[in-house]
Amino acid sequence: MRELARRVKVSHNAPYRHFPDRGSLLAALAADGFAQLGRAQQEARTGGGLKGMGEAYMRFALAQPQRFRLMFGGMVRIAAYPALREVATKVLDGLSSALSGEVAEAAGARDASIAAWAMVHGLANLMLDDKISAAAKQGRDDATFARDVLATLRFAARPAQFT
Repeated sequence: MRELARRVKVSHNAPYRHFPDRGSLLAALAADGFAQLGRAQQEARTGGGLKGMGEAYMRFALAQPQRFRLMFGGMVRIAAYPALREVATKVLDGLSSALSGEVAEAAGARDASIAAWAMVHGLANLMLDDKISAAAKQGRDDATFARDVLATLRFAARPAQFT
């Protein structure tokens, strides 16, 4: 909190006038991050559909790695902060809504949205943690590499058949 206050050039006690504790401040920062991500995905959905939404997710993660880690890293318990839980849920609901036209059954849309989120989120984490080698990227910058990888993803329009 002191470091944050120093960065924004206020006294070290100033943040406590607005937030009762560190967790509340972090929850507010995470909620703002989810709101930004949700807006970016909705804008991308209009222009680029599902692929655009995945690309927007990757752009957000790569542009704001610390915020992304705060949102998803377990530092803040989403269940403990109703406003944070609400905005975080809207992000997944937006993806589910986008997939509903692509997947035959409503229940399938929810499962497909979780699968899509897991894949894009996993790629974002691998890239942020520098786990993908330069050789694998084949000279592509992060944004181009992420776009190319996402372009290879395909989702079934009907439920999978397991035998």
